[in-house]
Amino acid sequence: MSEQGFLTTHILDTARGVPAAGVAIELFRLGPDGRDMVGAAVTNSDGRTDTPLIAKGELTVGTYELVFHIGAYFKGHAPDSDHPFIDIVPVRFGIDDASSHYHVPLLASPFGYSTYRGS
Repeated sequence: MSEQGFLTTHILDTARGVPAAGVAIELFRLGPDGRDMVGAAVTNSDGRTDTPLIAKGELTVGTYELVFHIGAYFKGHAPDSDHPFIDIVPVRFGIDDASSHYHVPLLASPFGYSTYRGS
């Protein structure tokens, strides 16, 4: 029997070399009528959410968007800037196998970011 699919994320502050704690995250599912909010969370001290963004067995095929509110985090760690260069980071991705674990991490600094499908 295959594992039931689910979605997780984490954020690493690559400028400081630490997990990014206290970052607000929103998750949307995109459809023909726009986007619907699936959930929201805030990262813990390990830069992860306390529970999966989509629990095991609740993942469905489709297009999703994670919205990372990283600017507020960097403003708190770079008080000399009232306007962080990186603010809100949207990441759109597709789910084509509802039985898999999808992990979408964000590697971020005040001046750039990257993402990938993790494990």
